[in-house]
Amino acid sequence: MAAAARGSVAASRPGRVELGFAEASPAWRLRSEQFPSKVGGRPAWLSAAGLPGPAALACPRCGRPLAFLLQVYAPLPGRADAFHRSLFLFCCREPPCCGGLRVFRNQLPRKNEFYSYEPPSEEPPSEAGESLHLQLKSGAHLCRVCGCLGPKTCSRCHQAHYCSKEHQTLDWRLGHKQTCTQLVPENLDDTVPDHNFLFPEFEIIIETEDEILPEVVDKDDDSEIIGSMGEALEEELDSMARHESLEDQVFQKFKTQIALEPEQILRYGRNIQPIWISGENVPQKKDIPNCPCGAKRVFEFQVMPQLLNHLKADRLGKSVDWGVLAVFTCAENCSLGTGYTEEFVWKQDIVNTP
Repeated sequence: MAAAARGSVAASRPGRVELGFAEASPAWRLRSEQFPSKVGGRPAWLSAAGLPGPAALACPRCGRPLAFLLQVYAPLPGRADAFHRSLFLFCCREPPCCGGLRVFRNQLPRKNEFYSYEPPSEEPPSEAGESLHLQLKSGAHLCRVCGCLGPKTCSRCHQAHYCSKEHQTLDWRLGHKQTCTQLVPENLDDTVPDHNFLFPEFEIIIETEDEILPEVVDKDDDSEIIGSMGEALEEELDSMARHESLEDQVFQKFKTQIALEPEQILRYGRNIQPIWISGENVPQKKDIPNCPCGAKRVFEFQVMPQLLNHLKADRLGKSVDWGVLAVFTCAENCSLGTGYTEEFVWKQDIVNTP
């Protein structure tokens, strides 16, 4: 395995697979100006303008605010308009839903109004601490609970911002009621409690998968169990045996592929084929909607079930769960100015076979 790198994936070499691993990291390395790939916490927004609003970040199933799951820094070499490029994935963690998913793409040229033209320093800043920044350079205010766009304000202090009534109520119950009239802009970000809403925060460290392991598949011959049974029953059993054999093959391929690096939480490879954990619920081309620009979408990365071990997702009762989350993005990587555009994510659950 190649030496570990900070959380930028490389999309320049066709067929190359980058693996992501969750590691603890100091808070300053997970801020926007470091262009991180990371899990949990609040989003480290790339562009400070054109953030997706509360409606875009509502669960498509239950309507509640989504929680930030992870982001991947994935610039495209050769594209001046995507010198900086990140993908942001959100999920619903509210029981009994725990299934709504949305993903957004944002990109900037090297020369932009938010970041230096030069690469960020690898040294911690003098004020490197745990302080939050709930107002962006664009002037946009962020929700105290989730770190997403916060167009709503507390009607008493007019200082605390929220994405939704749900998060305002949560913050009020967990301490804002007592501190509301005492808040001043200088210490506002220092009084944010733990709302038990964010996922644990980790940096995603990137390594290159050196080789694709040979496929090891055991194909059972079930012909002997058929015997002299009736033709209709024979066909039914034949069909069942083929289905079970296919399911075994798919799962075996998945296990073999990740065997050398079982802790991987992410696999990145733009325009490669994802590896599925099951033969069930595998999307066909018709299932992947085109980008609003008209171009087709291509696979870019997948989130592995191993990430669930890091999330402590079951502390809300019903756990967030998946087998594979596969993200598909615009094949043309259409230019969007400084805005965020929604892409497409496919959720494949783990199939429990008897």
